[in-house]
Amino acid sequence: MPAFPNFGKTLVYVETNERGLEAARYAIAFAKRSGGELHAVAVINERILEELTRARVFLKEEGIDLKRDLEEDGRRYLALMERLAQEKGVAVTTELLRGVVHREVLDKAREINASLIILGEIEESLSRKDITFNESERIVCDARCPVLIVKGRRLVKDFFDSA
Repeated sequence: MPAFPNFGKTLVYVETNERGLEAARYAIAFAKRSGGELHAVAVINERILEELTRARVFLKEEGIDLKRDLEEDGRRYLALMERLAQEKGVAVTTELLRGVVHREVLDKAREINASLIILGEIEESLSRKDITFNESERIVCDARCPVLIVKGRRLVKDFFDSA
C-alpha cells in the first residue's frame, strides 16, 4: 500500500539549478510512495531572451548562443531526473518546453490533468520588479490544482534516500 494517497498525475517543474534538482528528488520519492504518474518539464524562458535582446544587453547572435546553452542545460537536468527516477524504479515522462515559464507549466498541468504541481523553493525577491516577474509565484497563484513547494535540502535528501 502506498504511503501517500495516489494523487494521480504529478507535474514537477525542473529549474536548471539546485532548487530544480531538489524538486525533482522530492517528486520522484513522492511518486514512488504514492504510485502516481510523474511528469517533468524544464522550460526555456524565451521571454527573458527577447527582453534582453530588445534591451540590447547582448547582440542577437549572443542571444542565439544563450538559447542553445539554456536548451542544453534543460536537457541535461531532465536527463539527470530520468536517471534518478530510474534508480528508484519510477517512470517519468520528461519534456523540454519553450515560452513563458508560468504559462508553459500551467498549460502542461492542464493538458495532462495534473492533480499536483511540485516546484523548488522560491527565491527571495530582491526588488518589487522581481516579485512581479517571479515565474514560480505566478504558477502558485494561477494553478488550478494544489502546488507543493519543496524546501529543506536535508529533509529532501532523507525522503529521497528512503524511497
